Formats: sequence, C-alpha cells, structure tokens
Amino acid sequence: MNKILIWSVTAALAGFLFGFDTVVISGADKQLQLLWHSSDAFHGSVVMAMALWGTVVGAIFGGIPTNKIGRKKTLFWIGILYFVSAIGAAFANDPFVFAAFRFIGGLGVGASTIAAPAYVSEIAPADKRGRLVALYQFNIVLGILIAFISNYFLKDIGENAWRWMVGVQAIPSFIYILFILTIPESPRWLLSKNRDEEARKVLFKIDPAANLKDIMDDSRENGITKHENIFMKKYRFPLILAFLIAFFNQFSGINAFLYYAPRIFEEAGLGQNTALLSSIGIGITNLIFTLIGVALIDKLGRKLLMYIGSVGYIISLGLVSAAFYFNWGGLSVPIFLFLFIASHAIGQGAVIWVFISEIFPNHIRASGQAFGSSVHWVLAAIIPSLIPMLFSEIGPEVVFLIFTLMMVLQLLFVIFIMPETKGISLEVLSENLTKKNIKKNEIKETSAAGIL
Repeated sequence: MNKILIWSVTAALAGFLFGFDTVVISGADKQLQLLWHSSDAFHGSVVMAMALWGTVVGAIFGGIPTNKIGRKKTLFWIGILYFVSAIGAAFANDPFVFAAFRFIGGLGVGASTIAAPAYVSEIAPADKRGRLVALYQFNIVLGILIAFISNYFLKDIGENAWRWMVGVQAIPSFIYILFILTIPESPRWLLSKNRDEEARKVLFKIDPAANLKDIMDDSRENGITKHENIFMKKYRFPLILAFLIAFFNQFSGINAFLYYAPRIFEEAGLGQNTALLSSIGIGITNLIFTLIGVALIDKLGRKLLMYIGSVGYIISLGLVSAAFYFNWGGLSVPIFLFLFIASHAIGQGAVIWVFISEIFPNHIRASGQAFGSSVHWVLAAIIPSLIPMLFSEIGPEVVFLIFTLMMVLQLLFVIFIMPETKGISLEVLSENLTKKNIKKNEIKETSAAGIL
C-alpha cells in the first residue's frame, strides 16, 4: 500500500500545478488590466480566460495521448507544458504573448484532469480508490492556497510583481517533471495494449499475494473491446452522469470565484490588502474541508458528500446574493464565501474527479474523462470570462442568485439520478452502469476478483 500511496501522490501533484496555475492569475488581475489598458471584455475573455480555453483544448484532446502513449508519459509532458507556460508568461511584454503562454499552461491543466485521475483509479484498490483519487483534488486546493500566499507576499516587490507571481510556478513544475519519472505505467493501460508481462510486473509490485491471472482476466474482459466509443447507446447513462456532474460543478460559480476572489471582495467593500488576505483565508478553508472530504469519501460515499455540498451551496450562495443586494457590507460576504468554499470542497471538489474516473469502462475511460473534463472546462472558460461584464451589467447579487438556483437543480440530480460508486471494483461498475435495468440509482455491490 505504501507504494500505491507514493505513486498516487506523485501523479496527483499534477493537481498542485493545476490549482496553482488556475489561481495565480488572480493576484495579477488588476495589474495586467492597468498595464495594458484593456477593456473589461478583452481583459476577461483574453488575458484572464485564455488559460481556460487552453484547458478546454487540453481536456478535449487529452484523452488521445493518455490512450496512445500511456498515463505516465502524458503526465510527464503535462509537466513540460506547465514549465514552459510559467517561463513564457513571466517574460511576456504584451497581452497576446502573455495569453499564448497561459494557453499552453491551460493545455496541461486540461490533460491533467484526464491522465492523473485515470492513473490513480487504475492502480488503487477498490476500497481505497476514492481517497487516493481525491488526492488529486487535495493537491489542487493545496496549489490554490500556495498561489494565494505567493501572490500576497509578492504583491509589493514593484511594478513587475505580476511577472514573479506567474513565473514562480516554474519551480514546482520542474520538480514534478523529475518525480513523474519514478512511477510505473498503469497496469490496466498496459493490459489494454497487450503488454501483459509489463502489466504483471506492476500488479506484482502492487500486491504480491494477489491472484494475478484473475485480475488480468477481469481487466481484459472489460477493457479490450475494440471499435467502441463513449457515444454508443449502451454508454449513455455514464455519459449523462459525466455531463451533469461537470455542468453543475461550474454552475456553482467556483472557477469564477477563484479567478476573481480579490475583485469580488473589493466589490463587497474590502480594501485591496484585506481582499488578498481574505483570499488566503479562502485557500485555507478550501484545504481543510478538502481534507475532510478526502477522509470521508470512502466511508460516507460519493453521494452523501454531494448531498452535504449541495445544501451548503444553496445556503451560502443565497446569502452572498442577499449580502450584495442589501449592502450588508463588512465581513458578511467573505464569511458567506468561506461557507461556499467549504461546501464545494467537501462535495463537488472531493467527488468530481473520483466519480468521472470510475464510471467508464477501462477501454474508454480516458475518452469518457475527456468528455466530462471538456464539459467542465468549456463552462470554466465561458463563465469566468463573463464575470467582469456581468458584474457591471446586472450586478453581483443577480450573478450569485443564478448560481444559487443552479445548485437547487444539482440537489435534484443527486437525489434522483446519481448512483453510489464507493467500494465497487471498476470492472463491476463498468458492467452495471452500462446495463439498461438500473433501478433507483442503485449499483449491484458485488466484488470483482482481485484487489483492483
């Protein structure tokens, strides 16, 4: 188990770079708009959102290298993309060059949401899969927190502070590249490529006492079907599940908030320094409740965490909308947004990448994750890019009210559609989720041979 944990943590470090890359731009937000005299529309859709459009492309096409060259090699190249992006953005002298290098980093983010969860889910025992895959989300929020802290300490080093903010990411990117060289390839991917002997060696490292033949037979039976794709009729249910969980994730407003946390706090009447400090508080809250979610996901299950998160979303977002509408001022908005972040961290944050990595069969897992990630990132690009304009046109109170209503719909999704997946082998999940006779969102809780 120690080896599996080390390999899982190493792969999940892609999430740290994801979180850092996503949020580090928030500290440079207003500096860049003033430096290049950008309109709200140009600043939001090009300077701020170009990384997210890169993420969309990375998510759409990230399944191709994940399937073709393997999970490990894809993770290695993701590290290269992050490194190049950080260096290039730091030395950019106009908004278009800056946006181009941010786009490159976005490619890494999008691909990492496919390769890292797929890798961890394929090496993890069924009873520990939730918390091990959720390490990816933990690393995301750790990266977010470190980015907020980094931005705070770098904000006063001069007019080029923004260069240091975005460039410092090159350091963890280089370390990650070195670490990823130490992990083995996914045994399930090796089996899908008929590289049985290599797969046998990795499986033996995972558990020398396991019945390797049964594990390999089960995996092959569920993973070598040729000429299939995720849009076939029998995969409609997992496709709907991936779409809806990704759709609701972004219509909570989470990425819009993370990108513009200091700006939102300033809109609520806080000073610039207080807004940046409040952003650090958001990062700490996110980290603490993500840890709670990771600890509980294999005990309480994915569905109960989504119940808790959905109710928390509705309460917190409703209060944020009311605070802006009634001009409550003071610390009311930061406090309500802390509750919002806690609700996200323990619910959607802990569940989304675990859930999407579980619901597709082995041979189309990367393609299924690419679909779910693409839905997630298309919305993550569109929604934050509209925030500066929406705040100006309809006001933050209406924006947060819309997010509140969407979370009511998410609660209905959890109640009536979402199945529980905890503790069930990937092969059994594959068998049951592709059946037409799934009733009352229940999955047959039988166990496949072996530990995987």
